[in-house]
Amino acid sequence: MTKNLAIQLAREADSEIIAELVQSVAHYCLSDPSGSGAEGFINSISQESISKYINSADFIYALCFINSKLAGVAALRNNTHIYHLFVNPDFHRLGIGRKLWQFLKSEAENLGNPGSFTVNSSIFAVPVYSAFGFVPVGEPQVKNGVQFQPMQISANG
Repeated sequence: MTKNLAIQLAREADSEIIAELVQSVAHYCLSDPSGSGAEGFINSISQESISKYINSADFIYALCFINSKLAGVAALRNNTHIYHLFVNPDFHRLGIGRKLWQFLKSEAENLGNPGSFTVNSSIFAVPVYSAFGFVPVGEPQVKNGVQFQPMQISANG
């Protein structure tokens, strides 16, 4: 299945398929399944917002395709913070998230990051980030309708 896998940097033209994927799995992040209170988050994953992120010098967006189908997307903000990492459920448990993480990490290190990163992980994804070496910092939080666990990984381990 992962034989025809390709990871590449996103272009503005990819914003529509990125938004579709992220919106399809965004419910994993919400504290209320209805989306109540998460309007800001929901707006932040619109095609227009994602297009702006892709064009911003503050973001690196990477896409993973399998047989030309978008399997996952990841974004790094300010070369230190995983802003998005979403995998199409059809491709879960194939290592797509790890491959995207490794790609972003390599890009960041090439830009001078010594290996220190943060993420606000959905509660659902905490085991995934833990497997990448991230550790929780503080208690789970709910902010603007989004439930998350702050996590980090340092250059020293």
